Amino acid sequence: MVAITVQLGALVTAALLMVIGTIAVVYFDNIIKKIIGAAFIGDGVNLLLVSLGYRANGISYIFLQDMEVNSFLGQAAYPLPFALVLTSIVIGASTLAVMLALTIVLYKRHGTLSATTLLGDERMGEDNDE
Repeated sequence: MVAITVQLGALVTAALLMVIGTIAVVYFDNIIKKIIGAAFIGDGVNLLLVSLGYRANGISYIFLQDMEVNSFLGQAAYPLPFALVLTSIVIGASTLAVMLALTIVLYKRHGTLSATTLLGDERMGEDNDE
């Protein structure tokens, strides 16, 4: 019963992280807040994958010599979601670093982190070229 409650709590937390991240990306004007929202979405997806790979009363998926194959297969947790999450964490950290580096360049070039101001500056630049 406790295992189901923990898994349900992880699923609800993952959904909340994804909803908060989506709201931040869509509605906030500051680029840093949008980047944090994108990180929340990635973390929510990672938590969702880990909670889907959870098995109540499961054992670690390391096969030892004295184990029987059938009992091991019946009790082992699912290793694929954990491998996907590990890969996603590495890719997410790299993507976050690139987004923050581009934000620094944008701030040095335009002096602001407001998305509407930056889009307005680019549109004015296109109008001046014509």
